[in-house]
Amino acid sequence: MSYLKFDKALMVNLQQSLTKEMLQANKSGAYSYSTIVDCNTRKYNGLLVVPLSGFGGRNHVLMSSLDATVIQHGAEFNLGLHKYPGDHYSPKGHKYIRQFECDDIPTTIYRVGGVILAREKLFMSFENRILIRYTLLEAHSPTRLRFKPFLAFRDTNALCHENSQIDKSYEEVPNGIKMRLYPGYPELYMQFSSKNAFDYTPDWYRNIEYMKEQERGYEYQEDLFVPGTFEMPIKKGQSIVFAAGLSPMSPASMKKTFDAEKAMRKPRTSFTNCLKSAAYQFYNKQKDGQRYLLAGYPWFECRARDMFVALPGCTLSAEDPGLFTAIMETAEKGVRNFMEGRPLDCDITEIDAPDVLLWMIWAIQQYGKEQGRDAAVGKYGSLVLDAMDYIINQRHPNLFVHDNGLVHTFGKDKPVSWMNSTMYGKPLVPRSGYLVEFNALWYNALRYAADVARDRNESFVADNLESLAAKAGASFVNVFRNGYGYLYDYVDGDYVDWSVRPNQIFAASLDYSPLDKMQKKQVLDIVTKELLTPKGLRTLSPKSMGYNPIFEGPENRRTWAYHQGTAWPWLMGPYLEAYLKIYRISGLNFAERCLYEFEDDLTDRGVTSISELFDGNPPYRGRGGIAFAMSVAEVLRIKQMVKKLSENTVQI
Repeated sequence: MSYLKFDKALMVNLQQSLTKEMLQANKSGAYSYSTIVDCNTRKYNGLLVVPLSGFGGRNHVLMSSLDATVIQHGAEFNLGLHKYPGDHYSPKGHKYIRQFECDDIPTTIYRVGGVILAREKLFMSFENRILIRYTLLEAHSPTRLRFKPFLAFRDTNALCHENSQIDKSYEEVPNGIKMRLYPGYPELYMQFSSKNAFDYTPDWYRNIEYMKEQERGYEYQEDLFVPGTFEMPIKKGQSIVFAAGLSPMSPASMKKTFDAEKAMRKPRTSFTNCLKSAAYQFYNKQKDGQRYLLAGYPWFECRARDMFVALPGCTLSAEDPGLFTAIMETAEKGVRNFMEGRPLDCDITEIDAPDVLLWMIWAIQQYGKEQGRDAAVGKYGSLVLDAMDYIINQRHPNLFVHDNGLVHTFGKDKPVSWMNSTMYGKPLVPRSGYLVEFNALWYNALRYAADVARDRNESFVADNLESLAAKAGASFVNVFRNGYGYLYDYVDGDYVDWSVRPNQIFAASLDYSPLDKMQKKQVLDIVTKELLTPKGLRTLSPKSMGYNPIFEGPENRRTWAYHQGTAWPWLMGPYLEAYLKIYRISGLNFAERCLYEFEDDLTDRGVTSISELFDGNPPYRGRGGIAFAMSVAEVLRIKQMVKKLSENTVQI
């Protein structure tokens, strides 16, 4: 039985099917992305989207889509689907879809009269190339296929419009053509495994609309260039493979390559397997050997904080510790360059954010819990101690250790935490001074670093770290804990922020906490009461001023809601970790129920992945990026923790 399957009734109902998108990515940041009925609804959608070094590494849509037409007895049945002005859809190919499933690769079954055609799509793992296989499963008379490519050659943040600068020329290559529409772009090769006739009829298809951009208040109409059509016969039982990439491909190798690539895919036959598969999509390997975790799709890059938060879940919980060490090799190089004032020499952004080093130490701590502390100390012990020395000796540009042992940061002019929304160039949530999660992470890092120092027989360093931890722990309780039992979100001089926000949960979830068990439970109780939703923790309590839980509409409206009440799935990780620390085995059933609330999301919006955030009020619609590394990572990490606790083998 298929785990991820959509029937005819859903597929032909555009109100439902156009809300479900699916992305396939390779290991270099390129991807193929559209709705499950192949009607593009965003400017980020495209059949072949690749990062181009000549354009600053930004993603560019080269091929927007490929329409297929079934021809029998002179009658033509176009399987494509595009939206035009007036809510007009053409050619309405979705009405021929009988089912769609994606347990291994996305497979669509079309039926046109007596013709049954299967289409399978996959993105090659280590190459910027999309492969599509068409197989004629049933036909009672001679059948031909015609293909029409829609080309864009533009940045994912722009739209294409009819122009006179376009280069409409093409060159023939084996079983296909190659084109370069504008200077500076690579050549696009479009080839088939079978011989075909190319009919050169260049034209623009005008005013194709992207409804998601219209909803977001952006420009939403685009003109796409079609150079002509490819046509060929196909027999019952025969398969034809189409390839689009930046280099030529031997037509004779296409079918074998497709089979080999398909065999590499792990079946998504369970919730856990889907999460593991989703986790691998964020992995990014560059030609120079550097490895990263992208923050998400479709518009994210590698951000330092996101990378370290997601690293344990996307690697260790996916049972691939080697991937953790490979990514950490690049990350350590970037961190050390930052601490030593040298150019980063890597594509990690925001590495100077004040909590990044603390999240890095947390990630290493998770590695030690999975692979053994000796392994973690051996690989990363010096990095941990060097990072702590860097902070303690006040060398960080925006993280300062005060006499009370706590760390202080300035965040009034520029966002410093993961709550990074801005309005008119200023932080919408101006968290500054003593931030609660920064100092929870700081206390945890001090205690863990002391353990590392003792393991390395550096007793003097360990004693100093433990002494500072004791001071920081006492100050943490005095500064953050209020008379109602929860924690201030931040304290800046005489100002205390009473807002009930989820950042306090880390003081209850981290392995080393300045709070006692009763204090942790009080924090957990208020977070449960005011912030918990089925899709994660709200960023602000409904009882707090400024609560704005619906993330939709124009950019300004979405920005106001971004961290003012929306629910974030990644926060379910620390929440359930805190819950299990307090309730242990008796909390397993609750934790499992919370986690399985995300299983439905695998077939909704970003199919096979988890969204960046959700509305904070029912029905908790998915919003933001359709695939977000921290969301996938933390759900997977806690799911594996629950599994191990059920087997009574994990130490929490």
